[in-house]
Amino acid sequence: MTTTPRTARHLLRDREASLILGAVLVSGFGSSATALVAGVWVKELTASDSLAALATAALWAAVPAAPWLGALADRFRRRHLLVATDLAAAAILLLLAATAAPGRLWLILTALVLYGVCGSVHEAAGTALAATALDPRVLGAFNGLRLTANEGMKLLSPLTGAALFTWYGGPAVALLDALTFLLAAALYTLLHTPDPVPEPRPRHHLRGPLLPPSPTLRALVTAGACTMLLAGVNGASLHAVVDVGLGRAPSWAGVLYAVQGAGSVATGLAAGTLMRRLGERGFAAGGCALFGLGVAARALPGDAPVLAGSLLIGAGLPCVLIAALTAMQRETPAGRLGVTAGRVHTLLYAPNAVALVAGAGLVAVTDHRVLLAATGTAALGCAAVPARGRGVRSGEAEEVPRR
Repeated sequence: MTTTPRTARHLLRDREASLILGAVLVSGFGSSATALVAGVWVKELTASDSLAALATAALWAAVPAAPWLGALADRFRRRHLLVATDLAAAAILLLLAATAAPGRLWLILTALVLYGVCGSVHEAAGTALAATALDPRVLGAFNGLRLTANEGMKLLSPLTGAALFTWYGGPAVALLDALTFLLAAALYTLLHTPDPVPEPRPRHHLRGPLLPPSPTLRALVTAGACTMLLAGVNGASLHAVVDVGLGRAPSWAGVLYAVQGAGSVATGLAAGTLMRRLGERGFAAGGCALFGLGVAARALPGDAPVLAGSLLIGAGLPCVLIAALTAMQRETPAGRLGVTAGRVHTLLYAPNAVALVAGAGLVAVTDHRVLLAATGTAALGCAAVPARGRGVRSGEAEEVPRR
């Protein structure tokens, strides 16, 4: 690059960034639709709520293995791995569309697990490719736009997926998702970014340090893990807020999801600018504080504070995730980007899954207002973790070798 893009608009003019974001956009559209429909599809086939929940869980079964799956991105050419993973996911979806039937539940669950495996490999390879393909000074803005693309698809694709499922059934949704992966694979083949063969790695490659020896990265990942743990408790209390707190129908949760998504989209668009001004630590600390205030607001009666709280949650929660991902990309040597991305992904998102289960039990025995007030207070405490120490502004840190 002859000049460094300083805003989201300028970054979109960069050919490589636009192609990667385009691939994220189209594949995210299909993935969001499938994530919504998987449980509903199995419910329709089996009439079992527990099997429907098992189908949804199957999509996340590969998360604990993310460090091992992410290591593939350090052993193979990343662009080639992304194309191969997209093609594999498309093949799995086509198989699922052709064979799904009540008597083949084992095949459906196996396909969903393999689909999740492809997702974990793809996440690590995509993160590593962006870190080497783009100027390190624009990674914060790029990660914000990537989150905006994902959140935007979460607002649009569930409606499309639900309508398609209602009219034509689950196979139509699977075919749509397969098409989006084929399109994403085509976009990755258009990249001009050098994709050298990785250097051979010893078998003990996974036994290295859990994270690079960076105080900033470790603080951000710690804050992110704690915040995602609290986000799981907040998520588990959502229906209690809608039913008990507001006296609304369960469908009102969709309104809160939409408002939260709007907050996330706004943060994603402004992430690059905010990180340049506040530094990664300051950006993450501010996000934790906004998230905590939003969770606490949900404990108040009335639609207005709950809607405002949802907006604050959506705006605050992505901050620490974007900051942690950007620091990881910037401070990890190129040869370990894949395995480190897998580890960071597990450290950030596994607490959320655990807390969703634990939160469901807490909601059953605790007043949701007390639970939300305590969770919001704890989130404000999390803001102190990244706030300590000197902030690192995007692009100011010492760069590590990228080739």
